[in-house]
Amino acid sequence: MAFRDLLPAKWTGENKVARRDVDFPFSAWERHMSRMFDDFISGFDPEFMDVNGGWGMASAPRADVSETDKEIEITVDLPGLDEKDVDVMLSNGVLTIRGEKKSEHEDQGKNFFRRERSFGSFQRSISLPAEVDTEKVDATFKKGVLHVKLPKTEAALQKKVTVKAAE
Repeated sequence: MAFRDLLPAKWTGENKVARRDVDFPFSAWERHMSRMFDDFISGFDPEFMDVNGGWGMASAPRADVSETDKEIEITVDLPGLDEKDVDVMLSNGVLTIRGEKKSEHEDQGKNFFRRERSFGSFQRSISLPAEVDTEKVDATFKKGVLHVKLPKTEAALQKKVTVKAAE
């Protein structure tokens, strides 16, 4: 195959159709990769995608994690849930929040123009940046927002080290 055969016809002044499958060795690979990405993306249910392109409640709720000298605080938005719908577990330095948002009724006979609300189970696991005292963990739920306070152990508390001048 000559280099000229790879150029578009309008550049060469010729009006012939290129035989990409035979002449160009990467054509089959390119088609295979395109098909693979199309299959990958089509496997996601758009009902569980939120408006910004991220995942809705059905997969993992969004969380804020902050740390002070004495504790780690995690805040998670769980709209439409009650405290009985949420499980909080702590194991091996990982906080796991699980729950399920249930659909209260079926919408038979309705024609939806857009459906953004999602239902289903979710789970969010967060690796903690420090060792915490498991006996003093406090979790509260108010108006669809979960607050978890995790006090650090004595060993994990930051201690200031005094710097001395060398002799």
